[in-house]
Amino acid sequence: MLMQGKKGLIVGVANKMSIAYGIAKACHEAGAQIAYTYLNDAIKKRVEPIAAELGSNLIYELDVNNQAHLDDLSKKIKADLGSIDFVVHAVAYAPKEALEGDFLDTTKEAFEIAMNTSVYSLITLTKALMPVMNKNGSILTLSYLGGDKYIPHYNVMGVAKAALQSSVRYLARDLGKNEIRINAISAGPIKTLAASGIGDFKMILNWNELNSPLKRNVSIEDVGKSGLYLLSDLSSGVTGEIHFVDGGYNIMGMGDIGKDDEGKTALLWDTKTN
Repeated sequence: MLMQGKKGLIVGVANKMSIAYGIAKACHEAGAQIAYTYLNDAIKKRVEPIAAELGSNLIYELDVNNQAHLDDLSKKIKADLGSIDFVVHAVAYAPKEALEGDFLDTTKEAFEIAMNTSVYSLITLTKALMPVMNKNGSILTLSYLGGDKYIPHYNVMGVAKAALQSSVRYLARDLGKNEIRINAISAGPIKTLAASGIGDFKMILNWNELNSPLKRNVSIEDVGKSGLYLLSDLSSGVTGEIHFVDGGYNIMGMGDIGKDDEGKTALLWDTKTN
Protein backbone atom coordinates (compact mmCIF):
# COMPACT_ATOMS: atom_id res chain seq x y z
CA MET A 1 0.00 0.00 0.00
CA LEU A 2 1.07 3.56 -0.72
CA MET A 3 1.57 4.60 2.92
CA GLN A 4 2.62 1.22 4.33
CA GLY A 5 5.26 1.81 7.01
CA LYS A 6 4.57 5.57 7.13
CA LYS A 7 3.76 7.23 10.45
CA GLY A 8 2.15 10.60 10.93
CA LEU A 9 0.38 13.11 13.12
CA ILE A 10 -2.92 14.82 12.31
CA VAL A 11 -3.75 17.97 14.24
CA GLY A 12 -7.29 19.30 14.09
CA VAL A 13 -9.71 16.42 13.55
CA ALA A 14 -13.00 17.76 14.93
CA ASN A 15 -15.51 15.12 13.80
CA LYS A 16 -16.26 12.75 10.93
CA MET A 17 -17.39 15.62 8.70
CA SER A 18 -14.09 17.50 8.97
CA ILE A 19 -11.57 17.78 6.16
CA ALA A 20 -8.89 16.45 8.49
CA TYR A 21 -10.95 13.27 8.94
CA GLY A 22 -11.13 12.84 5.16
CA ILE A 23 -7.34 13.04 4.95
CA ALA A 24 -6.87 10.75 7.96
CA LYS A 25 -9.19 8.11 6.50
CA ALA A 26 -7.43 8.17 3.13
CA CYS A 27 -4.01 7.81 4.74
CA HIS A 28 -5.20 5.05 7.06
CA GLU A 29 -6.70 3.08 4.18
CA ALA A 30 -3.36 3.43 2.37
CA GLY A 31 -1.59 1.78 5.32
CA ALA A 32 -0.38 4.71 7.46
CA GLN A 33 -0.12 4.64 11.24
CA ILE A 34 -1.50 7.90 12.62
CA ALA A 35 -1.51 9.75 15.93
CA TYR A 36 -4.07 12.47 16.69
CA THR A 37 -4.43 15.50 18.93
CA TYR A 38 -7.30 17.06 20.87
CA LEU A 39 -7.76 20.58 22.22
CA ASN A 40 -9.79 19.86 25.35
CA ASP A 41 -11.90 17.16 27.02
CA ALA A 42 -14.95 17.93 24.87
CA ILE A 43 -12.92 17.43 21.68
CA LYS A 44 -11.20 14.39 23.17
CA LYS A 45 -14.57 12.61 23.37
CA ARG A 46 -14.97 13.13 19.63
CA VAL A 47 -11.41 12.21 18.66
CA GLU A 48 -11.12 8.98 20.66
CA PRO A 49 -13.71 7.01 18.63
CA ILE A 50 -12.33 8.40 15.37
CA ALA A 51 -8.80 7.30 16.30
CA ALA A 52 -10.13 3.87 17.30
CA GLU A 53 -12.05 3.54 14.03
CA LEU A 54 -8.85 4.32 12.14
CA GLY A 55 -6.78 1.83 14.12
CA SER A 56 -5.02 4.13 16.58
CA ASN A 57 -4.90 4.65 20.34
CA LEU A 58 -2.41 7.51 20.13
CA ILE A 59 -4.01 10.85 20.99
CA TYR A 60 -2.26 13.78 22.58
CA GLU A 61 -3.56 16.93 24.21
CA LEU A 62 -2.47 19.94 22.16
CA ASP A 63 -3.40 23.58 22.32
CA VAL A 64 -1.27 25.06 19.53
CA ASN A 65 -1.09 28.31 21.49
CA ASN A 66 0.36 26.52 24.54
CA GLN A 67 4.14 26.33 24.29
CA ALA A 68 4.34 23.67 27.01
CA HIS A 69 2.11 21.38 24.94
CA LEU A 70 4.30 21.96 21.89
CA ASP A 71 7.46 21.29 23.88
CA ASP A 72 6.09 17.94 25.10
CA LEU A 73 4.67 16.83 21.76
CA SER A 74 7.87 15.61 20.11
CA LYS A 75 8.83 13.77 23.31
CA LYS A 76 5.54 11.88 23.31
CA ILE A 77 5.83 11.06 19.62
CA LYS A 78 9.40 9.86 20.04
CA ALA A 79 8.35 7.59 22.90
CA ASP A 80 5.37 6.13 21.03
CA LEU A 81 6.42 6.19 17.37
CA GLY A 82 10.13 6.95 17.30
CA SER A 83 9.74 9.33 14.37
CA ILE A 84 7.11 10.42 11.85
CA ASP A 85 6.89 10.91 8.10
CA PHE A 86 4.02 13.38 7.80
CA VAL A 87 2.03 16.04 9.63
CA VAL A 88 -1.37 17.55 8.87
CA HIS A 89 -2.02 21.01 10.31
CA ALA A 90 -5.80 21.53 10.23
CA VAL A 91 -6.14 24.35 12.74
CA ALA A 92 -7.89 27.68 12.22
CA TYR A 93 -9.93 30.01 14.39
CA ALA A 94 -11.25 33.56 14.48
CA PRO A 95 -13.84 35.02 16.87
CA LYS A 96 -17.34 34.82 15.36
CA GLU A 97 -17.80 38.59 15.52
CA ALA A 98 -14.72 39.00 13.30
CA LEU A 99 -16.54 37.09 10.53
CA GLU A 100 -19.46 39.51 10.51
CA GLY A 101 -19.84 43.07 9.27
CA ASP A 102 -16.98 44.96 7.64
CA PHE A 103 -13.35 43.85 7.71
CA LEU A 104 -12.54 47.46 8.52
CA ASP A 105 -14.02 46.92 11.97
CA THR A 106 -11.75 44.00 12.89
CA THR A 107 -10.36 44.48 16.38
CA LYS A 108 -6.68 44.09 17.18
CA GLU A 109 -7.55 41.27 19.59
CA ALA A 110 -9.52 39.34 16.96
CA PHE A 111 -6.76 39.88 14.40
CA GLU A 112 -4.11 38.53 16.76
CA ILE A 113 -6.23 35.53 17.75
CA ALA A 114 -6.82 34.61 14.10
CA MET A 115 -3.18 35.03 13.14
CA ASN A 116 -1.75 33.19 16.14
CA THR A 117 -4.09 30.22 15.95
CA SER A 118 -4.44 29.90 12.17
CA VAL A 119 -0.98 30.91 10.96
CA TYR A 120 1.72 31.14 13.59
CA SER A 121 0.69 27.70 14.88
CA LEU A 122 1.93 26.17 11.61
CA ILE A 123 5.36 27.63 12.27
CA THR A 124 5.53 26.60 15.92
CA LEU A 125 4.13 23.13 15.23
CA THR A 126 6.64 22.56 12.45
CA LYS A 127 9.52 23.71 14.63
CA ALA A 128 8.38 21.54 17.54
CA LEU A 129 8.22 18.42 15.35
CA MET A 130 11.49 18.86 13.48
CA PRO A 131 13.41 16.60 15.94
CA VAL A 132 11.12 13.67 15.07
CA MET A 133 10.54 14.29 11.36
CA ASN A 134 12.13 11.83 8.95
CA LYS A 135 13.88 12.94 5.79
CA ASN A 136 11.58 12.95 2.77
CA GLY A 137 8.79 13.83 5.17
CA SER A 138 5.78 15.96 4.24
CA ILE A 139 3.76 18.63 6.04
CA LEU A 140 0.30 19.70 4.88
CA THR A 141 -1.93 22.59 5.93
CA LEU A 142 -5.39 23.72 4.84
CA SER A 143 -6.32 26.97 3.15
CA TYR A 144 -9.25 28.44 1.22
CA LEU A 145 -9.87 30.73 -1.75
CA GLY A 146 -10.57 33.57 0.70
CA GLY A 147 -6.81 33.83 1.09
CA ASP A 148 -6.48 34.78 -2.59
CA LYS A 149 -9.66 36.73 -3.26
CA TYR A 150 -12.51 38.41 -1.45
CA ILE A 151 -15.13 35.99 -0.11
CA PRO A 152 -18.20 37.36 1.72
CA HIS A 153 -18.13 36.97 5.52
CA TYR A 154 -14.59 35.54 5.52
CA ASN A 155 -12.98 38.80 6.63
CA VAL A 156 -10.00 38.33 8.97
CA MET A 157 -9.84 34.60 8.21
CA GLY A 158 -9.16 35.44 4.57
CA VAL A 159 -6.21 37.58 5.61
CA ALA A 160 -5.05 34.76 7.89
CA LYS A 161 -5.22 32.26 5.02
CA ALA A 162 -3.19 34.62 2.82
CA ALA A 163 -0.54 34.74 5.53
CA LEU A 164 -0.72 30.96 5.91
CA GLN A 165 -0.09 30.45 2.20
CA SER A 166 2.86 32.81 2.28
CA SER A 167 4.20 30.96 5.33
CA VAL A 168 4.05 27.71 3.36
CA ARG A 169 6.32 29.19 0.70
CA TYR A 170 8.85 30.54 3.19
CA LEU A 171 8.83 27.34 5.23
CA ALA A 172 9.35 25.33 2.04
CA ARG A 173 12.68 27.09 1.59
CA ASP A 174 13.74 26.46 5.20
CA LEU A 175 12.62 22.82 5.31
CA GLY A 176 14.03 21.92 1.92
CA LYS A 177 17.57 21.75 3.27
CA ASN A 178 16.33 18.97 5.60
CA GLU A 179 14.61 17.18 2.72
CA ILE A 180 11.15 17.90 4.13
CA ARG A 181 8.30 19.23 2.00
CA ILE A 182 5.38 21.46 2.93
CA ASN A 183 2.26 22.26 0.92
CA ALA A 184 -1.29 23.50 1.37
CA ILE A 185 -4.63 22.36 0.03
CA SER A 186 -7.12 25.09 -0.81
CA ALA A 187 -10.40 23.20 -0.63
CA GLY A 188 -13.73 24.39 -1.94
CA PRO A 189 -16.55 25.07 0.52
CA ILE A 190 -17.62 21.96 2.45
CA LYS A 191 -20.24 21.58 5.18
CA THR A 192 -17.93 21.31 8.18
CA LEU A 193 -18.16 22.51 11.77
CA ALA A 194 -15.75 25.34 10.97
CA ALA A 195 -17.80 26.44 7.96
CA SER A 196 -20.96 26.73 10.09
CA GLY A 197 -19.64 30.01 11.46
CA ILE A 198 -19.56 31.67 8.03
CA GLY A 199 -22.63 33.75 7.14
CA ASP A 200 -24.71 32.82 4.08
CA PHE A 201 -22.73 29.60 3.74
CA LYS A 202 -25.57 27.82 1.94
CA MET A 203 -25.49 30.54 -0.73
CA ILE A 204 -21.72 30.12 -1.09
CA LEU A 205 -22.16 26.36 -1.55
CA ASN A 206 -24.84 26.88 -4.20
CA TRP A 207 -22.78 29.49 -6.03
CA ASN A 208 -19.72 27.22 -6.17
CA GLU A 209 -21.77 24.28 -7.37
CA LEU A 210 -23.32 26.26 -10.21
CA ASN A 211 -20.17 28.06 -11.31
CA SER A 212 -17.35 25.54 -10.92
CA PRO A 213 -16.28 23.67 -14.07
CA LEU A 214 -17.23 20.31 -12.51
CA LYS A 215 -20.68 21.69 -11.55
CA ARG A 216 -20.51 20.22 -8.07
CA ASN A 217 -19.08 20.89 -4.66
CA VAL A 218 -16.16 18.82 -3.45
CA SER A 219 -16.29 16.35 -0.56
CA ILE A 220 -13.94 15.45 2.26
CA GLU A 221 -13.17 12.32 0.25
CA ASP A 222 -12.00 14.48 -2.69
CA VAL A 223 -9.73 16.46 -0.39
CA GLY A 224 -8.59 13.29 1.38
CA LYS A 225 -7.31 11.79 -1.86
CA SER A 226 -5.38 14.95 -2.72
CA GLY A 227 -4.03 15.04 0.82
CA LEU A 228 -2.86 11.46 0.43
CA TYR A 229 -0.98 12.43 -2.74
CA LEU A 230 0.74 15.39 -1.08
CA LEU A 231 1.69 13.40 2.02
CA SER A 232 2.98 10.39 0.10
CA ASP A 233 6.09 9.82 -1.98
CA LEU A 234 4.01 10.41 -5.13
CA SER A 235 4.58 14.14 -4.58
CA SER A 236 8.27 13.81 -3.75
CA GLY A 237 9.17 16.73 -6.04
CA VAL A 238 6.42 19.08 -4.84
CA THR A 239 6.85 21.71 -2.14
CA GLY A 240 5.68 25.24 -1.39
CA GLU A 241 2.52 24.74 -3.46
CA ILE A 242 -1.10 25.72 -2.87
CA HIS A 243 -3.09 22.87 -4.40
CA PHE A 244 -6.72 23.71 -5.22
CA VAL A 245 -9.37 21.04 -4.68
CA ASP A 246 -12.51 23.00 -5.51
CA GLY A 247 -13.95 21.55 -8.70
CA GLY A 248 -11.97 24.14 -10.63
CA TYR A 249 -13.88 27.11 -9.19
CA ASN A 250 -10.66 29.08 -8.59
CA ILE A 251 -10.03 29.41 -12.35
CA MET A 252 -13.34 31.15 -13.04
CA GLY A 253 -13.41 34.86 -13.73
CA MET A 254 -17.17 35.11 -14.20
CA GLY A 255 -20.20 32.92 -13.73
CA ASP A 256 -21.60 30.97 -16.68
CA ILE A 257 -24.12 32.63 -18.98
CA GLY A 258 -27.58 31.15 -19.46
CA LYS A 259 -31.18 32.16 -20.13
CA ASP A 260 -33.75 33.26 -17.57
CA ASP A 261 -37.45 32.30 -17.62
CA GLU A 262 -38.15 35.01 -20.16
CA GLY A 263 -35.38 33.84 -22.47
CA LYS A 264 -33.13 36.78 -21.67
CA THR A 265 -29.38 36.38 -21.24
CA ALA A 266 -28.44 36.15 -17.57
CA LEU A 267 -25.82 34.73 -15.26
CA LEU A 268 -26.50 31.04 -14.65
CA TRP A 269 -26.87 31.83 -10.94
CA ASP A 270 -29.85 34.11 -11.68
CA THR A 271 -31.61 31.40 -13.66
CA LYS A 272 -31.32 28.76 -10.90
CA THR A 273 -32.17 30.57 -7.67
CA ASN A 274 -35.97 30.68 -7.93
